[in-house]
Amino acid sequence: MNYEIFPPLNACLNGLSGLFLLTGFWFIKNKNKNAHRFCMLSAFITSIVFLGCYLYYHFHAGVLHFAGQGWIRPVYFTLLTSHTILAVCVPVLAIITLRWALKGDFKKHKAIARITFPIWLYVSVTGVVVYWILYHLYPSY
Repeated sequence: MNYEIFPPLNACLNGLSGLFLLTGFWFIKNKNKNAHRFCMLSAFITSIVFLGCYLYYHFHAGVLHFAGQGWIRPVYFTLLTSHTILAVCVPVLAIITLRWALKGDFKKHKAIARITFPIWLYVSVTGVVVYWILYHLYPSY
């Protein structure tokens, strides 16, 4: 099987999740709860699909080594490390945030969302940046 489709697909899913997050944030700030709910559930579903594709790709295709040299190496690995550590937190935070919303406890939902939203958005954006650096700026092939 050709696995080349997965890195750009994963980057698109990350970017789409980020767009849903930003749009959902805008909707809740403008008191449109139904549109907010749709966007946040869409961000969650998009992130689940991303995670499945990401794990499938890396299970089958392995690890790609970073080819960049010089100043970009510490920049890239700092970005990758922060992205990876926070990405591990996102599923737990997203599930907790979603759970409180679905239970109708909006006080708890809002409190945890203030933590979840910036972390999730950071992970979505840096996922695209990591992809761009790894596959476009410093490709190893």
